Amino acid sequence: MKKLIVLWLLIPLIGMSQTKNVVNTTRIFPKSDKIAELEKGLAAHAQKYHVGDWKWRVYEIQSGPDAGGYQIVEGPSTWEQIDGRGTLGAEHQNDWNKNVSAYTTDKMQSMYSIFREDLSTVQLTDYSDKIAINHVFPKPGYMDKTEEAVKKLKKVWEAGSQTVVVYEASSSGAPQLSLVTRYKQGLKERDPNFRKPMKERFIATLGEDAYNSYLENIRDYVEKSWSELLFLRTDLGSK
Repeated sequence: MKKLIVLWLLIPLIGMSQTKNVVNTTRIFPKSDKIAELEKGLAAHAQKYHVGDWKWRVYEIQSGPDAGGYQIVEGPSTWEQIDGRGTLGAEHQNDWNKNVSAYTTDKMQSMYSIFREDLSTVQLTDYSDKIAINHVFPKPGYMDKTEEAVKKLKKVWEAGSQTVVVYEASSSGAPQLSLVTRYKQGLKERDPNFRKPMKERFIATLGEDAYNSYLENIRDYVEKSWSELLFLRTDLGSK
């Protein structure tokens, strides 16, 4: 009976706990003649200062406008954790400035994103070494409509056993959905013969009218989109 009472008392605390669904991504770009120095400093920094809840996964960007850069992924965390983290200290900042930032260009990007489980076909931490990101930017006022289109896509992804994670940008520039395809079986999944074409799967799953409606939604509600390939660099991240 005592155990049951304790459990009842814990229920409000459990309900109040926040979900670890916040991811911070930072993109840095090496000076063309300092790639080796940057990679050495980045690996040492990650392994010394970013462990536990603040562990880093580092991807090398292979294609698209940011090709040649590195994407540092930290999290997932809760907003409460981020709020209570505080500064990382002078030693951390000095190491970053001396051994990482000194070898980068002035170009840098940083953003917070929220994992959208309702739009995804795989859990947040079910990672893969090779990924493709499709950055989708809805027109102002059309995020809801764009989400409706992605919900249709989710059914098609599920029909084709595709592992796709969707993030929504949070106070990080223009409204954006990041559709991240995780290639659990490697890049062979990109081969046109690996699975049926998206259009064919879409029509088989939802019907031709739904496919035509989906295309209309994209034309009407999406401002722009662009995509890229990224490969995990385990040697550069936290251990």
